[in-house]
Amino acid sequence: MALTSPNPEPLAYSVADACRVSSIGRTRLYSLIKEGRLEARKIGKRTLIPAASLRALIDGEA
Repeated sequence: MALTSPNPEPLAYSVADACRVSSIGRTRLYSLIKEGRLEARKIGKRTLIPAASLRALIDGEA
């Protein structure tokens, strides 16, 4: 039986959630996407930011 965390880490964030957890403004977030420093995936009408990409940006790897 595998143990699971009560609060699993998300695989991706909405733009609003990515802004909230990173303290980056919406305009700057979209600029980072345009510059290619932050990945984004479009699923239907939603834009999702992979958690790994956001973490790499914050860690200075992007």
